[in-house]
Amino acid sequence: MFLDSLSIGIMVAGTVISALFIIFLLAGQKYKEMTAPLDSKEFPLCELFGAGFAVLGLIRYKYTSKSERKRRQQIALIYGEKHSEYYLRVNAAQRVTYAFLLTAVGFAIYGLVSDIAITLVFLMFAFTAYYYVSTLPKTTLDKKTAAILSDFSEVVSKIALLVNAGMILKDAWIKVAYTGDSELYTEMQNSVISMQNGVSEIDAYSEFGTKCTSPEIKKFTSTIIQGLVKGNAELVEMIKQQSREIWDAKRHRVKQQGELAASKLLIPITIMFLGILVMIIIPIFTNLGV
Repeated sequence: MFLDSLSIGIMVAGTVISALFIIFLLAGQKYKEMTAPLDSKEFPLCELFGAGFAVLGLIRYKYTSKSERKRRQQIALIYGEKHSEYYLRVNAAQRVTYAFLLTAVGFAIYGLVSDIAITLVFLMFAFTAYYYVSTLPKTTLDKKTAAILSDFSEVVSKIALLVNAGMILKDAWIKVAYTGDSELYTEMQNSVISMQNGVSEIDAYSEFGTKCTSPEIKKFTSTIIQGLVKGNAELVEMIKQQSREIWDAKRHRVKQQGELAASKLLIPITIMFLGILVMIIIPIFTNLGV
C-alpha cells in the first residue's frame, strides 16, 4: 500500500512538472528574440531556452548576487562588455532549462518503468547540468587564456625581432597580428581594427591586455605602453627584455605541466602495482594452503 501511494505521488508530481515545463515553454515564445542569435553548436537545445527565460521572468530573478557578478566579469572577457548582460541572461536561462527538462524527463520515465532509482539518477543529472552550465564561463575563459599563452612567447619574439630591425611598434603589431588565426592573433587583429576605427594606439594595447586576462600579457602591454611614452629607443630594449622573461616563464610553465602530468600518472600506476601484487600473492598463499 505504501509503495502504491509512493508511486502515485511520484506520477502526480511528474505530471505536474511536465505540464509546467510545457506551459513555460509556450510562455517562452515571447523570448524568441533572445534565443534567435544563439549558435546551436555552442548552445545545444537553445530553441528551448525560452522556458528558462519564462521561469526567470516569473520569479523576477536578480542578477546581482556575488556569483552572478563574477560570472558577468568572465562573460565580458569572452564576449565583450557590450554583450555581457545578454550572455549572462542566456547562461541563467540555459541552466534552468536543462535542469527543468531533465527533471521532467526523469519523472516521465518513472511512469514507464516504475523505477525510482532512474528518477533519482535524472535528478542528479539535473543538478549536475545546472552546476556545469554555471561554470561554463570560467571554463571557457580558462581555455581561452591557456590557448593565448601557448602562442604568446612566439608573438613577442616576432615583435621584438621586427622592432629591433627598425620597424615601429604599430606596424610590427599589425604585421604579426595577421600571421596566425588562433585566439591570441584574433585578439591582436581586434586591436588593429580598433586602431583603424580611431582608438588610440595606447588604448588599443590596454584593451588587448584586459581582454587576454593573463598577468603576463598585462605586464607586456603595460611595458610597451610605458615604452611608447618614454620613446622608441628604450622601447626596443624593453621588448627584448620582455621576450626573454616570457620565454623563461613558458619553460617554467611547461615544467610545471610535466610535473602535474607525472603526478596524475601515480594513481593508475599505484592501482596497477597493487593489482600485480595481488595476482602474485594470492597464488603463493593458495599453494601454501593458507
